[in-house]
Order: sequence, then C-alpha cells, then structure tokens
Amino acid sequence: MSVRYFDLYENVAEGFWCLGHPLDSSRQKLDDPWQFTVGKPAHFTGQIQLPLSLEGETRDFSHAAFATPVVHARLADLFKALAPNDVELIPVEVDSHPGPYFILNAIRTISCVDVEASEEAHYWKEDDGFPEKVGTLSSLYGMRIDSSKVGDAKVFRPSEWDVALIVSEDIKEAMERAGITGAKFESVTGPSAFDPVMRAETKKRGELSDQARAARESVWKGLGTLDDDFVISMVLGGDWPAGSQAWRVIRRPSGNTLVVTDGLSAPFADILDRPTAGFGFELAMETPEPLPDLEKSWLVQLLERVGNELAGHEKLRGALERGTLSMEVAGAHLPETLLTPEGRVAVLLGMATESLPARFAVPGGDVRLVTVKALLPSELEWLLQQGRGGAAELARRFTEAGDGYISRSWRQPVV
Repeated sequence: MSVRYFDLYENVAEGFWCLGHPLDSSRQKLDDPWQFTVGKPAHFTGQIQLPLSLEGETRDFSHAAFATPVVHARLADLFKALAPNDVELIPVEVDSHPGPYFILNAIRTISCVDVEASEEAHYWKEDDGFPEKVGTLSSLYGMRIDSSKVGDAKVFRPSEWDVALIVSEDIKEAMERAGITGAKFESVTGPSAFDPVMRAETKKRGELSDQARAARESVWKGLGTLDDDFVISMVLGGDWPAGSQAWRVIRRPSGNTLVVTDGLSAPFADILDRPTAGFGFELAMETPEPLPDLEKSWLVQLLERVGNELAGHEKLRGALERGTLSMEVAGAHLPETLLTPEGRVAVLLGMATESLPARFAVPGGDVRLVTVKALLPSELEWLLQQGRGGAAELARRFTEAGDGYISRSWRQPVV
C-alpha cells in the first residue's frame, strides 16, 4: 500500500494572530527571509524575532511573512519525534508571547511533481521578465506527486514547486490526534479529480488572462519603474471581471509613487471564445507623498475602495464612460483631512493629463486609464452646489493650480 502525502498549510481565518517579517536580535529585517522555505538548511545562525502584524488568538501552526512555517513547542516535538532527519527547528521569539516557538524548516527537496496528473500548471515565459525562471512552474493547482519518488522522506518540499510543504499521512494523523490548531491539509496523492473539459477551459482562461496581463505590464513599464517588490497582494473574489483583484506600483521619474489597478480590464472569466477587455478601464492614482507602509497606505486603501465601488455598480461605470465623475467612498482609516462630516472621502475621476496615456490597447480592445484625484471636503461641498459642469470646472482649477490629477492627503483647497 503506497504512502499518502498532504500539502500542509495555514488555516487562514479571522480572529487569529498574524506574524510579521523575521527579524534579527537588533530587530532588523533578515536579508534573506526566504531561506526557511526553499528546502535547505537555513544559513542564519543568530537569534530570530517575530513581530506581530496583527494581534489575535495564537495557534500551534502559523505562517509568518514569506510563508515561513512557525510552530509551538508541542508541534515541534511531534516533528522531532517523527521526522528528525527531515526538518530543522529554529527557536524564535514571538513578541509578547512566551511560547516557546520554532521555525519549522523542511531541509529536503524531492523532484516528484506529476504535472500531468495535477489539475492545472503554468510556466514562466520569456516575456514575463524573469529569464532565470523561464520553463519553471509559475503556478500549480490541484498538485499531485509521484509517491514512488519520495523514498523515506516524511517532510519535504517538491523541488519543482518548493512553496508547498509536504507531510506524510502519519504526521497528519499525529497532528490531528494531538488537536493541533491552525493547520490544514490537502491530499497530493491518489486519483486526481480534475475534469478534462474544465482543464481545457481553465487553460484557455489562463491564456487570455496572460495575454491581457502582458499588455498591461508593457504599459506600466512605460510609465516608470515597475516595482516588483510591491505587487499589492491579490484578493480573490469580488466583482472584478476575472474574480480577482490586484494593484501595481510604479516609481515615476519625478519621484512620485503611482499605483494602478491591475485587473478591471482583465478578460471576463466566463467568456472563453474571444478576448475581452473587462470593464474597459483601469484606475491610476499618484502622489508625491512618502508611503512607508505602502500596502496599508491611505492611497492604496482609497484606490481599492473606488475600484470596488465601480466594479460593483454598473450605473457608476456608465457615468464614468460619459466623462469626469465624482463619487464618495467609506473613509475608515483614511486621513482626517480628507474626511467629510459624514466620515466619507470624495474623489474626482477622469481628469485629463499629458503625463499618462488616456487609453491603451489589450487583446480584447481599448482600455481607458482613469485618473483618481482625492478631494478635500470643501471641494466636494462646492462641487455639489455647482450641478452640471462643476466637475469640469474643478478639474480646470486643479490644472491651473499646478497639481493636476496628483493626490495629496493635505493641501490648500482650490475653491
């Protein structure tokens, strides 16, 4: 009887703690935080500390930043007993939690992925911009491994897809008997449940998505330095055309930070017989202000809310097609200087500018690049009093003042 294996990963849920970037004893970020997830012994030998990104209920198994597995001592003892030659357990100090806790580092990699039996696989291509990765897996869903290649390993990472942490069935069962919290398991052995028709549809969907993404990326690279270290975390679900949301960060020659939505013009997930351009627009928001914690910054939060409002309301998208549009979104956690008395934040969409292209092409058609300008409460009040033509006049005043479509969390009003 062949041994069964499982992909072990964190059970993400609300109310639990979230561990941050591994730090050294001086609380400086480790230069190579990926060293604990590549299937090799770690090379950092000093004391490691883990800050909390979010307070919450503790768990026996968690992921810190960079998918670093972190385990409580009772789970560490289980791995030490069942797989002593497959892992190293590196002590870590978790802020305000005595533990003890350890980084669980699998130190074996095995070439064992069965791509044909897996549900869906994609590979890096030359036009992705990472020549060292060409021909290797860029994504893998419904993974299956060839257990005959595993040998005596009980904990390992597949060399073709080392983001996965694989454990044997006896370790899974031991964790379940011990009542270990925070862990989920997905079988990577046994018959695959994929549907050939669904696989063909998924492949076509991926091809259309890749073509559109490459076209967008070509445009983004033409606007400045595309910051690959700041691809804002993708969000699955919602009303965006492909069922996922993403944002890209561009460092402008002026020193400004430009953040763009990357998917409002993605092909519709349910149309496979031809390329489409989604809603036919992407949003762009630019600021000269420093944004030290970019992903949690006011600009990214505001842009996300505007994008979600447009994605969820056809009438708003129709109004946007007719020209400049003002709208309001929830103001929670945004700068007080931008908040209306009702606790909302207003924006002006569609201001013309010569520094960004008004439109660009993707395989499914033309895409409008819509600028987003944060408004001050007094400007919104003035705008609502003007009626038709007020948005155009406000845009003219912004241009005359010299700031144009650029957003700031504070400035002098133009009305």
